[in-house]
Amino acid sequence: MAVMSSLRDKTHIILYTLLAAFLALIVFEWGMNFSGFTGKTNQAGKINGKSIPFAQYDEVYKEYTENYRRSNPGAELTSETELGLQEQAWNTIVDQTLLEEQFVKFGIGLQDQEVVEALDSPNPPLVIRQNFSDPATGAVDRKKLESARRDPQNKQLWLQVEQIVRRELKINKLIRALQTLDHVTDREISDIVGRQFSRFSASFIPVPLSFAGTDSSFPVKEEEIKKYFDDHKEQFKQVSSRKADFVFFPLTPSSKDSLAVRKELETIRTEFAGPVNDADYVKVQSDRPTGINVTYSRADFSPSAGESVFSSANLKPGTVIGPIADRGEYRVIKVKQVSSSAQPIARASHILLRFNPASREDVQKVRELTMLISKQLQAGVPFEELAKKYSADTASAVNGGDVGWFSKDRMVPEFSAAVFNARPGAIVGPVQTQFGLHIIKVTGFDQTTLVCSEIVRKIRPSTETIDSGRRLAMAFQINAKEKGFDKSAASSRLTVNKTAEFGKHMPVAPIGYNEKVTAFAFKASEGDLSDVLETEKGFFVMRLTGKNDTGYHLLDKELKSRINAELVREKKGAAVEKKLAVMAKVPGQTLEKIAAQNTALHVVTADEIRWSDGFIPGYAVDKPLVEAMSGLDAGKLSLPVKTSDGYALVVVGKKTLPAGLDLKVENAGVAPQLLRAKQEQLFAEYFASVRKNAKIEDLRP
Repeated sequence: MAVMSSLRDKTHIILYTLLAAFLALIVFEWGMNFSGFTGKTNQAGKINGKSIPFAQYDEVYKEYTENYRRSNPGAELTSETELGLQEQAWNTIVDQTLLEEQFVKFGIGLQDQEVVEALDSPNPPLVIRQNFSDPATGAVDRKKLESARRDPQNKQLWLQVEQIVRRELKINKLIRALQTLDHVTDREISDIVGRQFSRFSASFIPVPLSFAGTDSSFPVKEEEIKKYFDDHKEQFKQVSSRKADFVFFPLTPSSKDSLAVRKELETIRTEFAGPVNDADYVKVQSDRPTGINVTYSRADFSPSAGESVFSSANLKPGTVIGPIADRGEYRVIKVKQVSSSAQPIARASHILLRFNPASREDVQKVRELTMLISKQLQAGVPFEELAKKYSADTASAVNGGDVGWFSKDRMVPEFSAAVFNARPGAIVGPVQTQFGLHIIKVTGFDQTTLVCSEIVRKIRPSTETIDSGRRLAMAFQINAKEKGFDKSAASSRLTVNKTAEFGKHMPVAPIGYNEKVTAFAFKASEGDLSDVLETEKGFFVMRLTGKNDTGYHLLDKELKSRINAELVREKKGAAVEKKLAVMAKVPGQTLEKIAAQNTALHVVTADEIRWSDGFIPGYAVDKPLVEAMSGLDAGKLSLPVKTSDGYALVVVGKKTLPAGLDLKVENAGVAPQLLRAKQEQLFAEYFASVRKNAKIEDLRP
């Protein structure tokens, strides 16, 4: 059965979220007895004094690794990926151990009959709903479920499924054990329904923080920064951390390495073109063994590689194209079929302008910049030149804004709609998406697809290239020991990079996960120089520049700057609020009078304002402002209310509900959802507190 095959692929590690809005805890289950394993006796760590055998941790890590390989066939398992999986495995062990402690604490158990009843219930556990629901109706397909349960071949799989079900049921019991509210009030329900569906009109004066004056008008003293740090110390809690300087010698394949791969594929090409079994041949010869009878369009290649393949005069069944260089690899394509897809792909370039839609100042600036770019385009300035100058998308800007070929579903809907409704050569926009404003140039469409088998070889550094890089790194390391790190880097014209703070089992910005880097950092003393650290990406020589084992972020220059900015913001906010409060309390005061007396202020009037998403037509999305509006009495000038970028004075007009809305029906639907949300929010907060107060000793090497 196809559904059982899908389950087998997913069951080793199944993720399910108990609450999309509130519950951050994700429950993992790997189909084995969690309470212990046999094997190694050394410890991975301790959780509230309970020893975690390394074998237990290692077993979970292996399950993550197997799941990764199943989900990413042919992908290389790099040391960075391994470190990320190790961290996930450890966090899973911690969460599961703490959950088991809570089950014991609250006396939560489970009878076999409860599992059977849950599987047969109208609303079965999530793992069942995910894998046995009819896509058309959303209802559980009972025939498919029963057939899968009775199939003898699925015996071991169902034992794993039952363990997942048991954990979900026990967590549900824990949620009920923790709940302090067994009901929600009619007022709460009515308030939520009313806000969700209400549309209201309002007039308001938005006042940004800049109205208070320049930042320099609000100086912050050193003792204020220290007090803020002390008062908010829990916000700055962190694990032991390190900082370092480093010089990096990248392992970049040489032209000779590239040529060697190309020549090797040229030799293979002749054989591949012959009467070989494609499936077997690709599995043996390719770095991507899944490349058998795959369907490609230009979107599956870099622009230059796609041009070489799809513009080839030999693009017909039976021909072999390549080797073609494409994004750090060479590809040899054996064409099986060429056809025309019903869904075209497109190629486009864009200029991205980022801005904060809630900031009137930002909106005005981006509007002016859009007009400037439009005038330059009309004057004949090349789009590519303007993209390089103005676009905030630096990755595409260097290529004149070119984002390459893409299918409709690869871009955000607004961007795709603009491109696929235009004609080649058209310049459209500005188009607003979640990323900002886009001015788009449509450069082409294509519907050609091909079915092919392919051999791929990644261009990797040769032993000669690796040895050369290692020698350079060793020479620098020896020189740095003798003459000093900075002096040696300067004399060799090498860039000294700095890491951000990083923990023992955390990614090192900007390096990523790297076991050798963290191993050096957590053994060294401040100022120590590392040996040459060899990784897949290249060679590092590091100097430890900072250690922090206090359990809190150090009050360094960077943190002081962040706190200073927050304090300035608070002071400006207080000043704006005070000014507006004085204005609002004047007898007979109106928004129009306030705006008339202050040229920097203006009145915004909007209808159909939505609480559900904070949208104010003709203005922006400002959820704090709309939230405040929803609680105001109609027709009265408000005191200052917070906005996303300052404060506002508001007069709410009429509030309306959609015609035909049945409030009783909506209230009845919201009541159980609100109760469940309250229970699960309580559980999420409770478990976060449990984890925070747990004594977790990570003893992994």
